[in-house]
Amino acid sequence: MKVKRVELLAPAGNVEGFYGAIHAGADAVYLGGEKFGARAYADNFTTEQLIECIRYAHLWGRKVYLTVNTLVKDKEWPELYDYILPFYTAGLDGVIIQDIGVFFHLKERFPGLELHVSTQMTLTGVHGAAYMKKLGACRIVPARELSLKEIRIIKEETGLEIEAFIHGAMCYCYSGQCLFSSILGGRSGNRGRCAQPCRLPYKVNTVKDSNKECYPLSLKDMCTIEHIGELIEAGIDSFKIEGRMKKPEYAAGVTAIYRRVIDRYYNHTDHVPLVKQSELNDLSKLYIRSERQNGYYHKHNGADMVTLESPAYSGSDDALLTKIREKYISKRPHKKVDIYGEFMVGNEAVLTLVCGDISITVHGDRVDKALKQPITSENVKKQLCKLGDTIFEQNSVYIRLDDNAFYPLKALNDLRRMAVSELEDCIIERQGLCASRCSKNLTMPEIPLTKATAITSMEKCICEELTVSVSTSEQLKTVASMILNCDLSLRRLYFESDLLVGPDVEKVLDCLLALSDRVQIFTVLPYIIRKRDDDYLKKIMSVLKLHKKLITGCMVRSLEGYAFLCHVNYQGSICSDTCFYIWNHKTLNYWSDKLVSFCLPRELNAGEQMTLLKGNQQIIQAEKIIYGHIPMMISAGCVLKTTDKCRIERCDSTSAYLTDRYQKQFPVVANCVHCMNIIYNSVPLSLHATQDKWQNVCKRVDFTIESEAKTAGVLNYFNSLLKGHPITELPFEEYTTGHEKRGVE
Repeated sequence: MKVKRVELLAPAGNVEGFYGAIHAGADAVYLGGEKFGARAYADNFTTEQLIECIRYAHLWGRKVYLTVNTLVKDKEWPELYDYILPFYTAGLDGVIIQDIGVFFHLKERFPGLELHVSTQMTLTGVHGAAYMKKLGACRIVPARELSLKEIRIIKEETGLEIEAFIHGAMCYCYSGQCLFSSILGGRSGNRGRCAQPCRLPYKVNTVKDSNKECYPLSLKDMCTIEHIGELIEAGIDSFKIEGRMKKPEYAAGVTAIYRRVIDRYYNHTDHVPLVKQSELNDLSKLYIRSERQNGYYHKHNGADMVTLESPAYSGSDDALLTKIREKYISKRPHKKVDIYGEFMVGNEAVLTLVCGDISITVHGDRVDKALKQPITSENVKKQLCKLGDTIFEQNSVYIRLDDNAFYPLKALNDLRRMAVSELEDCIIERQGLCASRCSKNLTMPEIPLTKATAITSMEKCICEELTVSVSTSEQLKTVASMILNCDLSLRRLYFESDLLVGPDVEKVLDCLLALSDRVQIFTVLPYIIRKRDDDYLKKIMSVLKLHKKLITGCMVRSLEGYAFLCHVNYQGSICSDTCFYIWNHKTLNYWSDKLVSFCLPRELNAGEQMTLLKGNQQIIQAEKIIYGHIPMMISAGCVLKTTDKCRIERCDSTSAYLTDRYQKQFPVVANCVHCMNIIYNSVPLSLHATQDKWQNVCKRVDFTIESEAKTAGVLNYFNSLLKGHPITELPFEEYTTGHEKRGVE
């Protein structure tokens, strides 16, 4: 039985990078076209270039995966089918996807195309992975933050192919959960346009010299070359090198080194080190940021993972780059082919090409008798050996022809092209890859819904009530007091599930019990759920089961959270938060019978959100956040631990502030229950001036870092505003309207 070897997956930001990666030994290449890819500023590939690259890769037994890993707006939906179609027919091996709507669209329209789940979908555990497998995914790229143990468990329990990063730049934030670049500059990571504010300097109040700038969010680059054997044995199927924005020499050079080390592992060469010092030296000369680190496979976080002093690259070696270019990029390898031609008067022309153990024969037009000048063996050879830009190079050439035979030059060229094409197809198919697909029976995409659903008077009345989310027991106490003692009515109250496992759980439950006949009560699951949270989730579900009449629903912020609730057969209502991305009708329609409500995404502008609401034929209520500090980053890294030390007693409190070059302060909350940081925007979002435009949407007020007094002031302000008695003075000095007007590109 042949042992399946790990796939070495290389990046390509342009055509040169693609050929360099292939020639350096990549088993597969991932790249982006002109649309829908998460590296909008890479050179990327035109349709024609990408089709050529797919065929070239297949001729050498390699695969090509296309990144379709951005969130897609409704107005872009008509472009998606036509964009993918030529690549599908050319034999594209797989697509890497973030958007659930895109996932189903491609699954329905392009049978046989492998669907891979991007790391942008933030899959962090078995439940989310198993859910995506059930939907049709054959491979997932889990969050970079997962340990080797977590990855091994996902592999063993789901059987899914696992694609994991082994080398390159590292995001500080869980991929798909970062709005830092988006909110500050309009360049969204969810749209492939991240401006990397994590690489900028900040002052941190927890360092000894709080006026000194450092780089607390800039991770060192990953390099796992010395752990290849361990990663293979963990069951990872594909080793992914980061770097579509980097030079072709980087892609080729890094790929070549990892290729040699992987081959060494499988060859089991005795008395030979798996990694040579010269290879480590070469990797350090290929755009490594400061020092190397081996990622999250053996640690959850740590100051030694961060480039506190400088995020700059250590540079590269020009001599090494030249060597890499000459070896892998400047010239292309060829396959030797024997050519056999037969041109006998009165018979069809016959051309046979033999490449290794593969032989094909094609027939052309009938060979005529020459009226003037017959063809010669030399002329025929000359035309048949014009292999041009193909991967073939003639070896021996044998021509048999009658002395008075005539065959037109154009017919000779057509015969050669036909033979080369058939030989290529045969080589590709022999390697188990797809040379081409038929597109005749593919279904055309549906026309997006545009007709708005009527809102009944009862629904409209409900929508004019507030929903409120609280993060701390103090905020909960304040909101409860206002509900019980003031003119405040809420449709729904959300509270963080962490409050159900904290020291004040009995007080929290007593508070909720006092509100049970006045408001729907939902708990909110964490942004990130990992294997380490198993005991936590058991406690939460135990409390929810015991108090199912009191706490009637859950809000989810991730696919892992939703899938977990499905796994335990949760019987309460489920709704989604704004980071549970629903950007288009296709995604909305999928979730419409699974959620009782969803939250409008922060990165769509008001007009795009209105478009999303049109055509919502299913009964799924929409919520819109009209106040709250925007979570800019959710990270496994801890600013406090990096700049000072771990203080677990400071759990779930504002533990640090980052001050940027414009003197804006970003609060950092260290959630020690789940060992993650939440970095909030410096000022709250407030849509008090435009909230009246959203008559058919539930309006939500989020409390995160607010004190009891601030909570009371803000809630009183928005309650009065919705009741038609606006308070003149705002309860905050500064605010932002987020993406209401601009949106993201």
